[in-house]
Amino acid sequence: AAKHKQIRRGVKEVQKFINKGEKGITVLAGDTLPIDVYCHIPIMCEDRSLPYAYVPSKSVRGWGSGSKRPTCVIMIKPHEEYQETYDECLGEVEALPLPL
Repeated sequence: AAKHKQIRRGVKEVQKFINKGEKGITVLAGDTLPIDVYCHIPIMCEDRSLPYAYVPSKSVRGWGSGSKRPTCVIMIKPHEEYQETYDECLGEVEALPLPL
C-alpha cells in the first residue's frame, strides 16, 4: 500500500478522509498516550461501518507503513495491485471481536 500511496497516516489525515467517506482498514496503536489523541477514531469508524483494529506498538506500525516515524493511526485503502491481500486482511479484521 505504501508503494502505491494508498496509506493515510496520522490522526488529522485519517479523520479528514473518514469524514470525506473514504473506505479502508484503520489500524490504531495500543501504546499511544494520552489516549485522548485518537479515542474518537474508533467511534467514527463504527458510525461509518469501517473496519478497524489495534496493534500493540506505534513504532511497528510506522515501520510497516513505509515511514521511519512512529504513527498512532493509519488507514490502508484498497487498490487493485494488492486487492487479494487487502481482502484477506479485511476478513481477518472483521473476524476480530469489537473492543469493550
